[in-house]
Amino acid sequence: MCVFARPLAFSLALIAPALISAAGPEMTQVQQHLQGVSSMTADFAQTDRNGRTLSGTMTLKRPGKIRFQYQKGVPQLIVADGRSLYFIDYQVRQVDRWPIGNSPLAVLLNPKRDITKYAKLKPTADPRVISIEVHDKAHPEYGRITMIFQKSATAPSGLMLQGWVALDSQNNRTTIRLSNQRFNAAVSDGAFRWNDPRAKGPRTR
Repeated sequence: MCVFARPLAFSLALIAPALISAAGPEMTQVQQHLQGVSSMTADFAQTDRNGRTLSGTMTLKRPGKIRFQYQKGVPQLIVADGRSLYFIDYQVRQVDRWPIGNSPLAVLLNPKRDITKYAKLKPTADPRVISIEVHDKAHPEYGRITMIFQKSATAPSGLMLQGWVALDSQNNRTTIRLSNQRFNAAVSDGAFRWNDPRAKGPRTR
């Protein structure tokens, strides 16, 4: 059984945003970027705590939809359909589900969410890079996620999402790096349907 993808799913699904932070110009720029993105596609590379890397494609459509399609041979899928976030393991025919609102992916999926209420700015050594962290101090067992943006004149509001780092309560780190980012192209809702492995016959959601 391939389990490389599972740390990403759990790290993303178990962190409940709850930080309070004053809004500065960089946080405002991040907010404007997120509000200016209606859709996004990108290639991703996911590296786990043991240094093993899987790749795939990410498709996002706001509000509420995202899909992480892993490389050929990895029988797993992460998808949000507008209501829930699912982790699907086709090898063992298992589906795990979480409300989108309980995930830091809400930062990407909800254009109306005010990130200044639950995120804080992290200092970086490069003035071209902006880093924000989501972390619930009341629940350290949820871990934390840090999103990384690079200033780019070709991206919405001058920022390009480069990826994120998720750290769970056992300090297990999962890193996502994005490339070939494309913004605000038409994306069909059908891109977020998935085959339910628990069904006896053909069935999609």
